[in-house]
Amino acid sequence: MADQRVQRFLVRTLLSLPSPILRLMAGGGVVYVGGRTLDPRLQFLAAQASRGPAMTSLSPEEARRANTQGLVALSGEREPGVRVEPLEIPGPDGPIPARAYRPASQDPSAPVMVFAHFGGGVIGDLDTCDAFCSVLAKVGRAAVVSVDYRLAPEHRFPAGLDDVLAAYRHVRDHAQDFGAPPGHVAIGGDSMGGNFAAIICQEMKRAGEPQPALQLLIYPCVDVASETQSMTTYGEAFPLSSAMMDWFMGHYMGPDADPADPSLSPLREPDLSGLAPAVIVTAGFDPLVDQGEAYAKRLADAGSPVIYRCYDSLAHAFTAFTGAVPAADTACREIAGLVREGLEGRIARAGR
Repeated sequence: MADQRVQRFLVRTLLSLPSPILRLMAGGGVVYVGGRTLDPRLQFLAAQASRGPAMTSLSPEEARRANTQGLVALSGEREPGVRVEPLEIPGPDGPIPARAYRPASQDPSAPVMVFAHFGGGVIGDLDTCDAFCSVLAKVGRAAVVSVDYRLAPEHRFPAGLDDVLAAYRHVRDHAQDFGAPPGHVAIGGDSMGGNFAAIICQEMKRAGEPQPALQLLIYPCVDVASETQSMTTYGEAFPLSSAMMDWFMGHYMGPDADPADPSLSPLREPDLSGLAPAVIVTAGFDPLVDQGEAYAKRLADAGSPVIYRCYDSLAHAFTAFTGAVPAADTACREIAGLVREGLEGRIARAGR
């Protein structure tokens, strides 16, 4: 624990240096790619990461340890005034660990949000999005249930998706246990969690079940077979590169999986009509930025109210950088505010 505190102190002290010094320490000037300028703190972190082994050279177990170590230094603290409780949810392969966040200022009319963390379906756990979920709960004034779904390659597609789907239905059917009106539930996630959230909305439509009150998709992976320009323009970005996407999908998908299947790539679903209102957020320095924007446009064209926001200077996984990158912390609070608007039904009127 003492070592973790020292690591956090050192990293945050370094990242508090003026931007010109951080850029100099990163070995260069301003990073300007595809019309966007990278946040200097992320530029510094990218330079540090480049001196270590690439994730693509690690086993899933080694990648999970590295992810945990990185979170210690970069993630923020839980928001005060948010009660956090561990729980278990019945799942298709046994109990699913989860964590409930209940803000003191909870709006009793607000839906409860089920949230799935990032990690390509291979890494990540409840701590991955812990600080962000507390921000989401406090600013959104709604309960949040974070789901610790099964990971690949031990449990390949669709195991993780099945867990989040089961958790969504359970929370929907027990919404009152979380201080929400009966049946009132929203769905959200970042990266692979955003993939799950998008697919669950489509699955509700296929099953003839009610749509969530809102879908929150943060830098979502919505097309695992994507060949958009951003996969090249930001193919060497930090912390997610195109090569890492291949690494994740190689572990996540089984040998018989079809990348074009909408249950893997929801952007490839031909009919996106009748889906939940959406808050969709992308990061500028991210191979996935084009597909997140494309999904927002297709949802809007199909008639769903959509708020779309791109944080041009930030990179993938910024929800985990709130303790070290001020722009990431600001973005997360803005996202939670947009969620609040969405839960109040104000997306269409906002006209964004």
